[in-house]
Amino acid sequence: MADRVTETTTIAAPPEVIREVLLDFARYPEWATDLKSVEVLDQDDEGQAREVRFRAAGMGRSTSYTLRYDLSDPAVVAWRLTDGDLTRKLDGQYALVPADGGTRVEYELEVELIVPLPGFIKRRTQGKIMHTALGELKARVEGSNP
Repeated sequence: MADRVTETTTIAAPPEVIREVLLDFARYPEWATDLKSVEVLDQDDEGQAREVRFRAAGMGRSTSYTLRYDLSDPAVVAWRLTDGDLTRKLDGQYALVPADGGTRVEYELEVELIVPLPGFIKRRTQGKIMHTALGELKARVEGSNP
C-alpha cells in the first residue's frame, strides 16, 4: 500500500521563478543534496523535459528512478513514476499558489516501495524527502543555496 505525505511552505518568490527552478532538472544535483545525477530522457517540441531519470542516495545505497512529468497546468509541476529499482510508486506534485509577497508551495508525494520497511524507517525517510523537496528548494530559490 502506498503512503501519501503532504507538506506546505511559503517561498519569497513568485510562482514562475519557483517553477523555473523546478524545471531546471540539470541543476538539481547542485541543490538537492541526495541527488547524484539527473538525465533528461524525453522533451516536448519546445525543449521542455517530459521524462527524467534520477540517481539518488537512498536507504544506504544508490537508487534510480524515472519520472514522467505533466506540465499542462502552469501552477502545478506533477509527475508519475515510470521506472524505479526500489519504488513501485513515486507520484507527486508541487502546487504553486500566489501568497502574500511570495508563493505557497504545496508538496504532495505518494510512495510505495518494492520492499516493505518498518514504520519508523518510513517516517524518517519521508521526513528527509520533505526536507529536500521543500527546504532545499526554498533555500535555492531564496538565494541561500545558489
